[in-house]
Amino acid sequence: MSTTTEKQRNVLFILIDQMRADCLFGALADHVQLPNLQALMADAVTFTRNYTVVNPCGPSRASILTGQYAMNHRSVRNGTPLRHDTPTLPAEMRKAGYLPMLFGYTDTSHDPRVHHPNDPTVRTYEYPMAGFQEMLEMRLEMSHPWRAHLLGKGYTFDSYWDLYKPTAPDGGAAKLNDPAVYSADDSDTAFLTDRFLATMPGYSDQSWFAHLTYIRPHPPLVAPAPYNAMYDPSDLPAADRLGTVGEENAIHPFFVPATQAQTPASFVEGFPDLQDSEEVVQTLRSVYLGLASEVDAHIGRVMKYLRDSGQLDNTLVVLSADHGEMLGDRHSWGKFSVYNAAYHTPLIIRQPGNTTRAGAVVDAFTESVDLTPTILDWVGQEIPNSMDGRSLLPLLAGEVPENWRDFSISELDFADPEVPNIWQQHLGTTASDSCLTILRDARFTLVEFAANLPPLLFDRDNGGEHVNVADDPAYQADLMRLTRQMLRHRMRNMDHTLSLDSITSDGPRRQQRQPLSPR
Repeated sequence: MSTTTEKQRNVLFILIDQMRADCLFGALADHVQLPNLQALMADAVTFTRNYTVVNPCGPSRASILTGQYAMNHRSVRNGTPLRHDTPTLPAEMRKAGYLPMLFGYTDTSHDPRVHHPNDPTVRTYEYPMAGFQEMLEMRLEMSHPWRAHLLGKGYTFDSYWDLYKPTAPDGGAAKLNDPAVYSADDSDTAFLTDRFLATMPGYSDQSWFAHLTYIRPHPPLVAPAPYNAMYDPSDLPAADRLGTVGEENAIHPFFVPATQAQTPASFVEGFPDLQDSEEVVQTLRSVYLGLASEVDAHIGRVMKYLRDSGQLDNTLVVLSADHGEMLGDRHSWGKFSVYNAAYHTPLIIRQPGNTTRAGAVVDAFTESVDLTPTILDWVGQEIPNSMDGRSLLPLLAGEVPENWRDFSISELDFADPEVPNIWQQHLGTTASDSCLTILRDARFTLVEFAANLPPLLFDRDNGGEHVNVADDPAYQADLMRLTRQMLRHRMRNMDHTLSLDSITSDGPRRQQRQPLSPR
């Protein structure tokens, strides 16, 4: 529990969509201005080895908000339903007496067994998770309030997606890093923040919980001025990639569709013939970083509000991302990958009363499933047995539990159950075996496939993610050891929703789930 003596106990849970961890610590950190996030890090605890347990957006947020691995909640794709009776963060926060306010989106696909087929709830994967009070509908594909705001300000557009096309200031042919048609004051990021700041003063006399989710720097990659030209593409480090796509594809059959599925053209509107040149890659990376800086500026506004209103020292601030982004690394875009760039995410937690730990850095492995248990633990709400994650409160206090994990696990389902996609066509896989699991420890990364495909093994001491050593005889003992770890992890973390309940002659009984050593 927190050491604060204040009666009010607020929770602000911020997610930034598709934000790479190395924007804060790593290859891009010295090339992007994120002063407000850096200031938060100096006043909080930063977790440098935090990974999302599943990609893409919908599954990742399902895991974050249920505390469950994808192998248990099984909402494994955008559009795959989440079971209606799954314990969730908003439902558990209601038990603790909080109104779970949502500013943004959760990308939740709802259970069709409890909704009529005509119900709008089951007509989009972007619907909010049950239990949240949707304070502002702000979804990438359905942002009707933002559209109304722009129309009210005099903007005109034939199609909603025209808003995401760069526009040449002189009216000529647009360039990739030309500004958006809207001003920075009217951007989706600004609009979301404005509405949050306009709403929250009404709740300042009570304990509140708010989930604030920023779409940016998620594509389409277009930024309002001045963020569109904030960074010179030629000043940025080049993408981490082998010389040719052919060299990437030769590493493993999975990478042939991975390098083809999403291209630079799919990351920006209005440039259907865009080629994967060095200039294009660097330009898109510069726009991405501009969008990250824009989000940072508005998070600064949020933190200023908490500080000026006297609520900062009563508010647990949890900031992370749903997943990362390849951003041209390995000749790939998006998050359908096995590489760290797609899974490594920032995690910053400012806990009231934890001033002695301000600026601390934790390098123990943490996972996205830990965020909900941490929030529940801090407000004093029991963590359901269904949740696979663990509270980070001990790590926030500078204590590493003896049985803390020494590796992280991530999953990816790359199937399309409706029409076989590029992976299924190339690999000959089905909707049931088009999936993989990633295990990362201090030295190795193991990727195992459900289909009859060879594993991948990367050794950070020998080429890292650039060299697959799975077939090297010298690594067979490591391969076997890591494979057994992966199997044991799966066996130990099978769904615990009811597995510790017993029906007895005295009625139902329940034992509390205990964390196990990962070794």
